[in-house]
Amino acid sequence: MGMGPIKEMLKQNLWAKMLFAMILGVLTGLAVNPSAGLISQEIGTLIGNWLALPGKLFLSLLQMIVVPLVFASIIRGIASNEDIEFLKKMGLRVVLYYIVTTGLAVTIGISVAMIINPGHYLDKTTFNSYREDSLPSGADQTLPDPGITNIPEYFVNLLPSNPLQAMVNTQMLQVVIFAVIVGVALVSTESKYSRPLLELMNSIQSVCMTVVRWAMLIAPLAVFGLLAQIMIQVGWEALLGVAAYVSTVILGLLLLLCVYCTIVFLASKMSPVDFLRKIRSAQVLAFSTSSSAAVMPLTLQTAQEQLGVRPAISQFMIPLGTTINMDGTALYQGAAAVFLAQVFGVDLSSTALLLILLTSVGASIGSPATPGMGIVILATILTSVGIPTAGIAIILGVDRILDMSRTALNVTGDLAASMVMNRWLGNRN
Repeated sequence: MGMGPIKEMLKQNLWAKMLFAMILGVLTGLAVNPSAGLISQEIGTLIGNWLALPGKLFLSLLQMIVVPLVFASIIRGIASNEDIEFLKKMGLRVVLYYIVTTGLAVTIGISVAMIINPGHYLDKTTFNSYREDSLPSGADQTLPDPGITNIPEYFVNLLPSNPLQAMVNTQMLQVVIFAVIVGVALVSTESKYSRPLLELMNSIQSVCMTVVRWAMLIAPLAVFGLLAQIMIQVGWEALLGVAAYVSTVILGLLLLLCVYCTIVFLASKMSPVDFLRKIRSAQVLAFSTSSSAAVMPLTLQTAQEQLGVRPAISQFMIPLGTTINMDGTALYQGAAAVFLAQVFGVDLSSTALLLILLTSVGASIGSPATPGMGIVILATILTSVGIPTAGIAIILGVDRILDMSRTALNVTGDLAASMVMNRWLGNRN
């Protein structure tokens, strides 16, 4: 009888279902974790793989339609503003906003790590065992060269010479740039020629959202399985070794969340409690999947239906933000770089800190919105300031937990940005 209200709540709210599944997943994972002594490592891995199956199917289903959805949404978002001057104004303000907030996020990450000094709390015996290790063979060769001579070539490569190949390889930044060019070209083309293509984009978007609705039916099951598998693999032991580092990053992310709530309040007078209540489904799903690309359809829906952002703004801002607005990732990279510098005794000068700031901002823009990419970008940043990349082994065990947290902040940042632009760009329909 007492379960009635809980059943009703789970029936009504997707976020509540996912939160319940998340807690259940963590408890199941900890119970099945080999360190609990109930089962062996092999059996634990096998159970984890089966439990994660719905989650893997869920992610594959969403990743399958994310490219056509991004492409269609951006074109529709741009084409609905049939004014080139307005598009110029929007583009300039969006880029400026993203650069400023990403820079602020990295500054928070660096500052929190320098105040708390998490590197000094690391158990030196743990550190020595990691120090002898290195990254997997060949990892250093795959890192991008951060040299300044490659910057012009980097900008040239952003323009897709083969848009279909960019779509096949899920190179989201190139797909976004191609969609922006097509959208602006459509606005500049006579209506009789542009209308058929716009109707096609509308149809593609509708079909994609239908697939999203199907995927959402298994979202709670997916969340349960993914969280259970992570806790089977990680357990509490990995967290305890670098608890100060994990706490530092999470504190930084909470401060960034306060910044977002303040920005939203100043832009739209929406209280932080209201804002967080309306976006909680997207946040919980982002936390569970570690992929802002997979959550993008729900983020888009949340912006329009919960926050009242006009489709003309949201259809441009959310896909673009998913690709280039990675504030949570940028903050984590700043904090992790300072932490590893403290561990290795590397003295960071003001120039090195500025280089970390600039590299984090640049690297987080355009990084693929997929799980684990933060580590690859971090290796680039460490290389640029002379911190041994072998240090990544120290934080690799807990990276998935932090990846989940920073992805939730990335999605929050996209929604906050869409609200700011909704207000900043006037009361156009």
